[in-house]
Amino acid sequence: MVGRKMVRLSLTAMLATGLVRPPTVPPDAAPAGFVEAYPSTAAAMQAAGAPYARWAAQGRQFLAFDPHGDGRAVEVLGDLASADRVVVLVPGVGTRLADFDRGLGGVPRRAPAQQARDLRAALHAADPHARVAVLAWLGYDPPDGIATAATPVAARRGADQLGDHLRTLAGQLPATRITLVGHSYGALVVGLAAMDAPPQVTDVVTLGGVGVGAEHADQFGPVRVWAAEAPDDWIRRVPQLRLPGLGHGVRPADASFGARPLPAASTGHDGYLLPGGPTLSAIAEVVLCGATGTAAGATR
Repeated sequence: MVGRKMVRLSLTAMLATGLVRPPTVPPDAAPAGFVEAYPSTAAAMQAAGAPYARWAAQGRQFLAFDPHGDGRAVEVLGDLASADRVVVLVPGVGTRLADFDRGLGGVPRRAPAQQARDLRAALHAADPHARVAVLAWLGYDPPDGIATAATPVAARRGADQLGDHLRTLAGQLPATRITLVGHSYGALVVGLAAMDAPPQVTDVVTLGGVGVGAEHADQFGPVRVWAAEAPDDWIRRVPQLRLPGLGHGVRPADASFGARPLPAASTGHDGYLLPGGPTLSAIAEVVLCGATGTAAGATR
């Protein structure tokens, strides 16, 4: 008994001095940010209950899912593992996980999941054999309203998070071409992310973009910048200014910015990705061909 007590005391002393360390159990592997993450996110969605458990039961594939706070989700449409084209669609102000399927204000055309489905359908219609995956990327916490959207703080955080995903995609799919599509405040997120993106990112598309974190398209180097802005989009009334911590500078659709133009119908701020519309078809051309008939001969 005395002997066992002495052994315990000796081990305690050795642990305290760092001479002996107890065996450690490795932590659970973090989601890979690629297709290996699907089982982990499906399990998290099942545990979160309705409606997310139903999404998982339907076989929908998510690279990321977090129901806490305003929530986050990154859904994949298509076979990401074999894709040679990837489109990342980033929404703007006010979008929460609760709106991912139903849309802001219950309007389906404003839902990231629906927009991604419509974009994938347009890509398939343009080329049924193309190996394209579309990501509905609510991987950041967008501003809740216009006041907070006047600062780039949330966009910078979102760009950092998007950058992590882009580097993962580039590492897993080194031969792929990635197109970033940002709507409204989401344009600022994709613009900032593109500034430090891997070379697989070839195109940035802005839809009613408030800004992209730059004053001219030339600042993006080899990345092509495209912009659509509807004639009746209220974003045209937003002052184009940039002060310390306030404003986003020149809108990408402004002629002085030098982006390649994309067509847009008079559908307000939220109609760019409507099926049958000119902008959706043009984005499909950019993703598949790196050009559009409308933008032929345009310069950056």
